[in-house]
Amino acid sequence: MMAAGPEARPGTAASAARSFDGVVFLAGGDWWYHNRGHYCMQMARHLHERVPVLYVNSMGVRVPRPSEGRMFVRRVSRKLASWARGFRLAEPGLGVLSCVALPGARGARWSRDVATAQIARALRQLGIERPLAWVVAPPAAEVLVRLPHAGLVYQRTDRWEEFPGADKSAIRAYDRRLKDEADLTLYCSRHLYDEERPACPSARFLDHGVDAAAFEAAGRGAQPEPEDVRGIPHPRVGFVGGIDSHTFDAEMFVQVARLLPDLQFVLVGACSLPDGWCSEPNVHRLGQRPYEQVAGYMAACDVLIMPWNRNEWIRACNPVKLKEYLAVGRPVVSTPFPELRSYEGLVAVADTPEAFAAAIHRALSSPPEPEALRARVRTETWSARAASLLDLLLERGLHPIARLAA
Repeated sequence: MMAAGPEARPGTAASAARSFDGVVFLAGGDWWYHNRGHYCMQMARHLHERVPVLYVNSMGVRVPRPSEGRMFVRRVSRKLASWARGFRLAEPGLGVLSCVALPGARGARWSRDVATAQIARALRQLGIERPLAWVVAPPAAEVLVRLPHAGLVYQRTDRWEEFPGADKSAIRAYDRRLKDEADLTLYCSRHLYDEERPACPSARFLDHGVDAAAFEAAGRGAQPEPEDVRGIPHPRVGFVGGIDSHTFDAEMFVQVARLLPDLQFVLVGACSLPDGWCSEPNVHRLGQRPYEQVAGYMAACDVLIMPWNRNEWIRACNPVKLKEYLAVGRPVVSTPFPELRSYEGLVAVADTPEAFAAAIHRALSSPPEPEALRARVRTETWSARAASLLDLLLERGLHPIARLAA
């Protein structure tokens, strides 16, 4: 059993009386370096309005490899910098912890023991005695088993077993274990939810939210264009997000850029692809930007794109950026994936470079009405999602018992 005590199982009389005085997120991303639009980060920020929150930066699903070249150096450097921060308050009542981890079997055992101690100490510093545990990356199950908690939320928003370099059999075992023990297993991909819910009694669908007001305001011109795009001519075609081999179809993107030499392609986001992957003169790689600036970069473009790979990771995805793109009110062109069925008529879909380039041209010559795009997501805010989450927790007999001081 992962949860502490006989009251751990949902559906029992004991579980109906459970409560939590804080939340510990065993996360899939790094608070200091990843985009704050991620599901777990947004939920952490909104639950923090009710109870103290400890966000534990990802302990990872694989170890970086020297064969990755410069990306290996970047990943290791970033992780070392995160470890150096240790435990810090991002704001009162919201702590962020980076646990030290070492590779290898012995390193993993040592890391698990140290992480457990670090988490317990950080929880005490935040005054959390009965945490609700929230797991994103499945390997965190190794730490969770030693961490007393009032209940368990398992966030199944990605197919982690398909992550490059991950041990598929180990991830699947962790996944099964977490589903068996979770009070609530959250899905945001309808495709993945429909596929797995018959074998997951705790499964519930809770879609991504969006900071609708901020992205809509940017799309309406409430802020000036970022300085580093002002010199780039229109029309601009933008992609904002991580540029990684398991998600971003680099080969297709380069072909599209070559087919449209008169258009300017703006890429904003961290890139893990090999150096030199794209040298087209009409492609502008601006690097990663803070979440607060993301809406401005999207609004600075005339068309926004999602050139995804066709693989199992993408089939199970529901990218946060889709709602952000729509809230900004710019035309969207994407390669196909199942979640787009819920946005029929709002997103142009193309699966070849030629069709993708043609769809971009159509979006520029005859763009959809921005208000129709914004209306689709305007009510789907992160605040609304957090309220739905609290309802789901109460349904499981889990409720917050402490509020932060005003």
